[in-house]
Amino acid sequence: MAAKLSDGLPEVLSSVRTRRLFIMRLNVQPYQIIGGPDGAFRRVGIVPGGIFEGERLSGKVLPGGSDWQTVRSDGSTLLDVKLVLETTDGALIGMTYNGIRQGPADVIERVNKGEDVDPARYYFRTNPIFETASRYSWINGILAIGAGYRTPAGVIYSLFEVL
Repeated sequence: MAAKLSDGLPEVLSSVRTRRLFIMRLNVQPYQIIGGPDGAFRRVGIVPGGIFEGERLSGKVLPGGSDWQTVRSDGSTLLDVKLVLETTDGALIGMTYNGIRQGPADVIERVNKGEDVDPARYYFRTNPIFETASRYSWINGILAIGAGYRTPAGVIYSLFEVL
């Protein structure tokens, strides 16, 4: 019998460990609908601000961020987001992430209408990366993952550093 690839796998490759990085709330404006070719269309969500809170860093999200979304024919939404975070001590951190939001058509329709839908009813995940020249430069070398929740007032993310 042939050995399986998982036989003798080092512990570090057997599971993924994380620790909370921060919780972030984004305010969003109504979508700017651009449209697009058959099967998909583009819309842009402007992010006028927000806040983030964590054990190692907290602060506010500066105005000027945006979320360029591609809505596919299957109803799923691909995210392409760029934000600037300002920590409570004035450091600036660039945050970029891609993500996906998908779920049953009736649930996604309610989310898109701005209704408050239980986040357990749909899949909303992101993969942020960061860049800064500040004292928080440790964040340049991490990979993060996040789970999102679209509320009537904006978006809430719970972000985790992958260890």
